[in-house]
Amino acid sequence: MSVSVRHRVLAASAALALSAALPSAATASAAENAPAAPQAPVARSAAAPGDLVSTSPTAFRPLPLQPTNTDAWHIEYRSTTAKGAPNTVSGTVIVPKDGRKGPRPLVTYAVGTVGMGDQCAPSAGFPYGTTVEATLINQAVQRGWAVAVTDYEGLGTPGDHTYTVGRAEGHAVLDAARAALRLPSAATGLTPASPVGIMGYSQGGQASSWAAELHDSYAPELNVRGTATGGVPADLMEVAAFNDGNVGAGLILMAAAGHDTAYPELNLDSYLNKQGKAYVDFMRKNCVAINSISAPFKRISEVTTRNPLEAPDWQARLADSQLGGHAPDHPVYLYHGGVDELIPYKVGARLRADWCRTGANVQWRAHPLLGHIGGVTVGAFPAMDWLTDRFAGKPSTGNC
Repeated sequence: MSVSVRHRVLAASAALALSAALPSAATASAAENAPAAPQAPVARSAAAPGDLVSTSPTAFRPLPLQPTNTDAWHIEYRSTTAKGAPNTVSGTVIVPKDGRKGPRPLVTYAVGTVGMGDQCAPSAGFPYGTTVEATLINQAVQRGWAVAVTDYEGLGTPGDHTYTVGRAEGHAVLDAARAALRLPSAATGLTPASPVGIMGYSQGGQASSWAAELHDSYAPELNVRGTATGGVPADLMEVAAFNDGNVGAGLILMAAAGHDTAYPELNLDSYLNKQGKAYVDFMRKNCVAINSISAPFKRISEVTTRNPLEAPDWQARLADSQLGGHAPDHPVYLYHGGVDELIPYKVGARLRADWCRTGANVQWRAHPLLGHIGGVTVGAFPAMDWLTDRFAGKPSTGNC
């Protein structure tokens, strides 16, 4: 890769993630600026996935100082770790103030990589207009949909973020939808009959795809009509090999840290040299705009004493996050940029083939000229149009 191309890629990556790196102000300030919103009943000893642990009014702004005609709640809700243990995850539910009372559609939206520090959580930035995908989320809200946005495990709640651990992400996405449905229907327009859509790109593509695969076994009561998912890192080993020494090298370390958090027995620290330990410690505390430029083009061999990706236990855990082995029980819209510089196009194409082979209903859309950054913006609008048709009850035949 030429120096000029590297500079352009780094600039694009930093631009995409810049607002996610901005620190949020104090929580008290957010509450002062939030629109009035009714409190939801709280389950004091939340027992079931999706049960609300706490709720408080917050504000949703797509950009700094840009108000929206919405009600929003910061929520904490019960979910499930990758190992099946109960945990608590935070998030945000956003509802347009349009007077709609009937079964309003709900999208559970999984954001792309924001970082690993609590200040990077989507809910931390929404009141200030600094959450990167808030402008896209606003497009969904303007269609009259309620939107639930998970912070994922370990972002905004105690503990470290289990970045790229697919099963934990899928649980968090589905349980965010359950939690939204547990808010007062009079305030949200949501009912158990509300059609549910799942949407996400990049890390959010992994999370939404896992939610799609898990739906029939983990949250079958949700009326899921479709999943729109793009830029999916469906095979983490393949993605790591592609980014070793490439622009996304820092993401390998973040993913390693995320899996080490979910599975402490992997003992990541024992594989890292002094430089690697410093990088991982830094990444656990910061947001993607900083993390993505802290270790670009590093090779795994430069930050380790031995390569964890060659260890059977690491290979097994990364394989646990591989997608494509189970057909989603509802239609899927899957898209990928043809010149994606972070998640190879062939990874997305293989996921399509794997899902088609299992009998899934897949509508595949390739964007031949788009890289990873372009895919999140350009790809989102036809994805939302596709979800609109699913909410309207129109059939999707797919193009397997």
